[in-house]
Amino acid sequence: MPIGHIFSCGAYLPRLRLPRERIAAAMDWLGAVAPAAAAGERAICNWDEDALTLAAQAARNCLLNAGDYTRVASSVKSLSFASTTLPFADRSNSTLLATALDLPADIQTADLTGSLRAGTSALLDAPGGAPRLVVAADARLAKPGSTQELEFGAGAVALLVGGESGAVEPIATLLSAAHLAADFVDHYRMQGERFDYSLEERWIRDEALSKQLPVAIARAVESAGLAAGQIDHVVMTGSAANAKRVARLTGLEKGKIQDNLREGCGDTGTAHALLLLSAALETATPGQHILVVGFGQGVDALVVKVRRPARPTVSEALARKKTEPYYNRYLSHSGLLEPDFGMRAERDNRSAHSVAWRKHRQLTAFIGGGCRNCGTVQFPKSRVCVNPECRATDTQSDHPLALAWGRVKSFTEDWQAYSPRPPAIYGNVEFESGGNLLMELTDVDAGEVGVGMRVGFAFRIKDVDRLRGFKRYFWKAVQV
Repeated sequence: MPIGHIFSCGAYLPRLRLPRERIAAAMDWLGAVAPAAAAGERAICNWDEDALTLAAQAARNCLLNAGDYTRVASSVKSLSFASTTLPFADRSNSTLLATALDLPADIQTADLTGSLRAGTSALLDAPGGAPRLVVAADARLAKPGSTQELEFGAGAVALLVGGESGAVEPIATLLSAAHLAADFVDHYRMQGERFDYSLEERWIRDEALSKQLPVAIARAVESAGLAAGQIDHVVMTGSAANAKRVARLTGLEKGKIQDNLREGCGDTGTAHALLLLSAALETATPGQHILVVGFGQGVDALVVKVRRPARPTVSEALARKKTEPYYNRYLSHSGLLEPDFGMRAERDNRSAHSVAWRKHRQLTAFIGGGCRNCGTVQFPKSRVCVNPECRATDTQSDHPLALAWGRVKSFTEDWQAYSPRPPAIYGNVEFESGGNLLMELTDVDAGEVGVGMRVGFAFRIKDVDRLRGFKRYFWKAVQV
């Protein structure tokens, strides 16, 4: 008896990629880095990205891949957001995410954290019933010169799950699941600390991976009514060597282990098992079986049967990239290096929370106004139409702009204004549906913007109030 279905998946990786050879070159004075360890690249956050903004883009991609965004979003009844790097310790990150996605106000939201297994646990938490959005994202910091600095990557993935639905055909069915809770400390990060502390790799391999994973895997495969040889794709986080060891112990075929994407993006934490699952769903054929293993103070193992290929969301995320040439700029964006930005950076970014609440749909979900009288689109929404030929009062309907396209009408590269990634680039953006807005552009550098450039819009960090420890978010234009 199936325990639920997967209807859609969406992935997102930050556009910036840091080649590991640049890390090795900068930190080689600590000791030689093996050539194999310096291969590939890491997905790293721009200064205005974090786990929440990554999650927002992955969730948008998931809902778009399911069909008509508005129709699918209105059907979602609950949202789970899994991460070990949630931006707020005491604020509902999942509710903020739901608002950014413009999901129904009566949606049930939950934050899941505390383990890298939170992503798979969120997926297996009652996947049947009403449509549910499961989102996992991480943007973990690593101490410069550490092994983790070479291995970690930032990324997010979202899955739309639920019971059988006539509206959307499932891409896969969850056949079985097995759980194992074990307070085995392979790594940890205490409250208030910035970096993980990891234990010795051989200890983890011999006492956890080799003993705990086989138990959960055997239970999941048996519950699905299958033999190990009938598994067509094996999704397992961690090193390729450890995955092969577990495969040997459980009778799985080594040749069926899914690429762990180390060279393309790095280990994305809570998102990684689901990211690898999404990648497997892109290439798997109907009728094949996928084994997914999540590890972190225990094990989640689940078996998925493919019903139809998923849209190429992971491969697209891997392909959309831009090399970060400066290791020290990566450190600055991560908060690990504090350059002197000059007096212009000395400003108070206090948030007006009363205004933010009253206009939360405009600011967080990017909802503008459309005049019912003349059709003019504007942002922000107001009582009076901005069209001088109309000027009608109280004719504004909600007009979503987050999924719109636009073009740059004019722009400025400002080297005098403060920006964590100079220069500050902003300009007048015209929406394809009508209307203009002066807004920031992100993920572009000097010389890359031109008049007429087509743009979409991304949920990003607007600024940080360091005096009060608060982040503000808004939408920015991004190059298509």
